[in-house]
Amino acid sequence: MSDDLKAIETVLQTYFDGLHEGDVGKLGAAFHESSDLRSVEPDGTLAILPRAQWFEFVKGRPSARSRDLPRLDRIVTIDRSGPMTAFAKVQCQIPPRYFTDYLTLAKLADGWKIVGKTFHTDTR
Repeated sequence: MSDDLKAIETVLQTYFDGLHEGDVGKLGAAFHESSDLRSVEPDGTLAILPRAQWFEFVKGRPSARSRDLPRLDRIVTIDRSGPMTAFAKVQCQIPPRYFTDYLTLAKLADGWKIVGKTFHTDTR
């Protein structure tokens, strides 16, 4: 279990690094190719963004690192429901946007991957 927890933490750190650096290679290493991102729009509808479309957005914007934005990444909790599945609540930021992410992870043949992300954004 300890090795799996370290592997999950490594995937989360890769996610944090990829997000801050705008590096879709790192994000691709963390997220399964079939994953998507979900959030609730102000009108109460569910927005679903496929990974490939998200990567295009990431590639098309200046990274937080290139803009010298402050970085604050935090793993709030990791919950393992069994040897092959986990859930992580994390917080990160690309000011003025501050994110709380709920990440579902699965232990696949090639290791732990984020298979889904549901998030909330605060803009300050």
